[in-house]
Amino acid sequence: MAKQKTKFVCSECGYETGKWLGKCPACLQWNTFVEEIEVAKHQAVSTGLVPKAIPLTEVSKDTEERIKTGMSELDRVLGGGIVNGSLVLVGGDPGIGKSTLLLQVCGSLSPKQKVLYISGEESIKQIKIRADRLSVNHQNILMVSETNFENVRRLIEENKPQSVILDSIQTVYSTQLTSAPGSVSQVREVTGHLMRIAKGLGIAVFIVGHVTKEGAIAGPRVLEHMVDTVLYFEGERHQNYRILRAVKNRFGSTNELGLFEMRQEGLIEVGNPSGLLLDGRAKEQSGSVVVASLEGTRPMLLEIQALVTPTSFQMPRRMATGIDYNRLTMLMAVLEKKVGMQLYNMDAYVNVVGGIRLDEPACDMGIIASIASSFRNKPIASEIVVMGEVGLTGEVRPVSQVDKRIMEAQRMGFKKCIVPAGNRKKQASDNTADAVELLFARTVEEALEYLD
Repeated sequence: MAKQKTKFVCSECGYETGKWLGKCPACLQWNTFVEEIEVAKHQAVSTGLVPKAIPLTEVSKDTEERIKTGMSELDRVLGGGIVNGSLVLVGGDPGIGKSTLLLQVCGSLSPKQKVLYISGEESIKQIKIRADRLSVNHQNILMVSETNFENVRRLIEENKPQSVILDSIQTVYSTQLTSAPGSVSQVREVTGHLMRIAKGLGIAVFIVGHVTKEGAIAGPRVLEHMVDTVLYFEGERHQNYRILRAVKNRFGSTNELGLFEMRQEGLIEVGNPSGLLLDGRAKEQSGSVVVASLEGTRPMLLEIQALVTPTSFQMPRRMATGIDYNRLTMLMAVLEKKVGMQLYNMDAYVNVVGGIRLDEPACDMGIIASIASSFRNKPIASEIVVMGEVGLTGEVRPVSQVDKRIMEAQRMGFKKCIVPAGNRKKQASDNTADAVELLFARTVEEALEYLD
């Protein structure tokens, strides 16, 4: 079989050439040429049958059967389990635990179905050492170390597994392209073939992707558009907690979050994240407050800490960890304008304990409460939970699913909840209302009065 010809295409303007160029002569951009397989004109025309269009009312509503992974936190993020024929991309920093997670998935799936684990970074003996540490050992787990995609395709066709794990996509190359493994063209070409294999054979394929210094998955941006699900594995390497988050999911919600704890025996699921994240919280300390957040369908109680000190610089510093920086500056402006706090000459540091990132506006009131507590040097009672979105005019706006948040606060033993006045009609059941005292606030000033 003759080797296919390749061409180089500018990713900015589409200019084509037979060789690689550093600068595009058409758009004058640098380092934009990527290698692609050149398809002959007589091959470009499809000879297959044209599919028949059918009315939407006649389309079958049969739902995809989901396969439980045996890890409830992973199933939650995936939307209920693995879908046959799906292509899942798992990204994360080096050493964060991506290979550990997928090897544990092999162990939980192997009693039900055959799994093919393809590693392009480690030998089989290295994987065996990790598998013994994780207590993963089953005959249905097939291990192979291979980087040639043509051999990978042959292995899948010969062994006929129900699930395939490829670690990682940047190490696999196709001999049809002359570029090096991990290049834009290689990653895109290999992913395209894997997608056709997953859809054609009806098997679930997991691929591991490296990330750049900025935290984005390395390779072309089209890689994330090609796959069905994109999962990010987050956390600090020197901390025990790991967060699994879906940024794209064609089969479920992208708001769900899975929490794991890294131990010697592997990743352990955290079923009670509120208790874990509030463990060791310092009580009766200024600048600390508990907020009720909602990640997908799961309510979580988190601690927000703030430190406000006089600045020694001409421009005060503002630092935010776990929340949006622009949101912090906006809320501090509300405190200055509507409450009268003089923060223009104060440094402010705000942190969400546990490495969790909060993007929900319902935590605005908690940020304001922590800053005000630190500024006044007055501790907030440890039995109070705060929730509410804050507007630019100082009003406290309603939050969604307030019942779940209040019930989570009751379960964790809190006695009072500061709730937006707009949620008065949607408050929790009578039993919850009796156990937790609800303090309704219309403005930021009213909410801060409850904390005095």
